[in-house]
Amino acid sequence: MIPIEFDAIIFQEGKNFVAHCPELDVSSCGHNVDEAKGNLKTAVRLFVEEAEKLGPVEDILKEAGCQLGSDGMWRSPRIVATEVMSLTA
Repeated sequence: MIPIEFDAIIFQEGKNFVAHCPELDVSSCGHNVDEAKGNLKTAVRLFVEEAEKLGPVEDILKEAGCQLGSDGMWRSPRIVATEVMSLTA
């Protein structure tokens, strides 16, 4: 499997925690933050494994905005900030 580095956004839905990788649009969940993050790693690994079966995984990663580093690690675009915002009438 190719090495990949990705962002994870974790949020709570009821009693569960959801971990989401926005670049690949892959999510998973768990009963706590650590479980959700571990499950997201598994989901991303499965995504990459399936992508490798379909064709050049590099094309899929490039389309998602990832870049190959000089060390051979694929890196997704970094999330610079997240912020709660609102619109009012």
